[in-house]
Amino acid sequence: MLYATVQIAWLATGTVLPLGPGHAFPPVVQVVLAALAVLAAGACPASTRVRGGLGRTAVGVSLAVVTPVFVLGTFGAPIEFVSLVAGSGTGSGGAGPAHLLLNVVGAGLLLVTALSFRRRLRGRCPRCGEAHSGDSDGPLVHPAASTASAGVRAAVYVGMCGVLPWATTKTVWTLGGDALGVTAQQWREANAGASGAVRALASVGVDFTVLAAALAWFLMLGLVHPWGQVFPRWTLFLSGRRVPRLLPLIPAWLTGVTLALYGTALIVMGVALLVGPEADSGAGGAWMVEFGGLAFGGLGMGLVVAARSYAARTRPVCAVAGARKARGEGSGTE
Repeated sequence: MLYATVQIAWLATGTVLPLGPGHAFPPVVQVVLAALAVLAAGACPASTRVRGGLGRTAVGVSLAVVTPVFVLGTFGAPIEFVSLVAGSGTGSGGAGPAHLLLNVVGAGLLLVTALSFRRRLRGRCPRCGEAHSGDSDGPLVHPAASTASAGVRAAVYVGMCGVLPWATTKTVWTLGGDALGVTAQQWREANAGASGAVRALASVGVDFTVLAAALAWFLMLGLVHPWGQVFPRWTLFLSGRRVPRLLPLIPAWLTGVTLALYGTALIVMGVALLVGPEADSGAGGAWMVEFGGLAFGGLGMGLVVAARSYAARTRPVCAVAGARKARGEGSGTE
């Protein structure tokens, strides 16, 4: 309802909602988005009450329609966040970041609601996904910290390696060298409008986007190793405490999906430039596009794989289901 209210308020006040560089949402699209938000507001509470028949179908269809719309609205969140942290501005005014934040919150809540509804329809606990009797509002049992499988770790490491060509090229430029037909001076001129913090980092050989990629590396490693589930000793007063499950999962899912899609698009674009009619004259730029695709696509895919593994390894169950497992009684999970 908040999302719908904001959309109508923007329409009433003539606020431009940016869709991309030089483009804005048409008013009719904003009306449709507001209507879908109202539909979601009705479907969410109904999902906890309906048991079958037409009501169940209506809620299921509603969630299936509105959830992808909000998920699609989160596209570009990592890029906006990096721009904001770098002090470069978001490039889309105040309405753009506000709309993105509303989509992020809405998508997260809708995904959880849809998952609970799906579990309920299958006769499982909507909270933990186990098939058990008894209350589902008691304490949760969390699994012990574990390491991801060898296959998952290998996929994550391969994704991390995808960053290396792009990061190496950026580092060469920041250190004053030439790469891919572009001189360090040309690179500085192209980034003359960057914030003071970004220029200060570049002066010591650190590109801000490479630093952001390193943070993504850190997140990926935490998702596949036990220290991502229990705070390690170097976290001081947090040492030994359980890491809140959604703390790494939210940025991993949000960043991973966007970067995977963005990276795939860049890879396709880079290949098209490399084999196109002007491949020889613009080879340097084409390779940089390709390097960017490998970097963003690798990070995105690695984060998605790592987050999926982390979600499965850390999923808590209701205490009654945990007691059944302790007694060796099998139960299906989702």
